[in-house]
Amino acid sequence: MPLRTRKRWWGVTLDAPDGLELARFYARLLDWELYSGDGDGGSVAPSDDAGFNLGFQTEAHYVRPVWPAEPGAPQMSMHLEIEVDDLDEAVEYAISVGAEVAGFQPQRNVRVMLDPAGHPFCLYVDDEHVNEAGAG
Repeated sequence: MPLRTRKRWWGVTLDAPDGLELARFYARLLDWELYSGDGDGGSVAPSDDAGFNLGFQTEAHYVRPVWPAEPGAPQMSMHLEIEVDDLDEAVEYAISVGAEVAGFQPQRNVRVMLDPAGHPFCLYVDDEHVNEAGAG
């Protein structure tokens, strides 16, 4: 029997020191709707009938992950991949809504960003859209 038979919804939930605040950040970043949860979290989706969302919950003992990984430090358990049309503009916009650029950048067509809780997420363009200077 398949795991999903009737439901057409999926999502991912990230922990944070303030789940609702992180939900607000992703609502701004993705220009999605914010749906407050019951308590200390929330979720974002492009619409209430999208069939998917990103959820955020407050974790009292949250520890900011370190990227790239370092021995003995909290490691990321996942990261989001977001395709963009223009890498430089997307990075500038992400910074304007509260993201920061990670110190280590392993690929020329990808920018590793950190959300306010320290979760890495990648903004990327197809190789054919990378400018000749290689800055993206």
